[in-house]
Amino acid sequence: MLIPLLDQILLLGNAPLPKGLLAKFEALGEVRYENDKEWEENLQALQITEDRHIRIATEGALLGSVTEHGFNKETVIVSDDAGQFNLFLHALCWVHADRVIEKLVGYSDNQKEALEETRSRIWKLYTDLKEYKKSPTEEKKSHLEAWFDEIFTTQTCFASLNQALKRLHGKKAELLLVLERPEIPLHNNLSENDIREYAKRRKTSGSTRSFLGRRCRDTFVTLKKTCRKMSISFWVFINDRVSGKKAIPWLPDLIRLKAQELSF
Repeated sequence: MLIPLLDQILLLGNAPLPKGLLAKFEALGEVRYENDKEWEENLQALQITEDRHIRIATEGALLGSVTEHGFNKETVIVSDDAGQFNLFLHALCWVHADRVIEKLVGYSDNQKEALEETRSRIWKLYTDLKEYKKSPTEEKKSHLEAWFDEIFTTQTCFASLNQALKRLHGKKAELLLVLERPEIPLHNNLSENDIREYAKRRKTSGSTRSFLGRRCRDTFVTLKKTCRKMSISFWVFINDRVSGKKAIPWLPDLIRLKAQELSF
């Protein structure tokens, strides 16, 4: 894998390496590692021994590898603003963004009214963004950008609300990336739903006790969710594989076929 290591590691902005270590990677330029052993030897040669530094550098190397092997750098990741997802092109989930406003509590009638009016305007903007996705135009884009600025620069009688609006206004590029890429979703609820079952089981069972347990749980939850999205009974799928019949096609093939159908 050919890796411009410094560029990739700097993409991991939520967990940067110390300047001294970054300088070492900068001196390497673009390098190729054929296997894990060569990578580990490189880390030792650079005297990178702390687990956290090894993890960050390895994440950067893996990121460089996937892009070198053809991963689309224009891929958009929609997240709740957690730093680990701030890779490639990053968009913010509007549902999570609204929670910054939703959690505020007004203590006077004026503050309560300001909160209600602000949230009403935000969700009206959200509705218009959904309509924009269906038929985007430059005129609509300019209007929505201006309206976004108007909403999130408004000064109300509620200081905490003003601070929340200012914070969200600073995320304008990520909240309005949909204006440039109308095909992306405005929220990440689908991903949230995918991990909800895992989160519930973790709460009720006290989580797993070993790496093997986590791997087993994640594997079967992933298979179950994939079967559900492919309209396949998970129980029938398990029986098919355990019996060795293999009448159900390989799941990756079904995913590719589904993607082709949706593209037309």
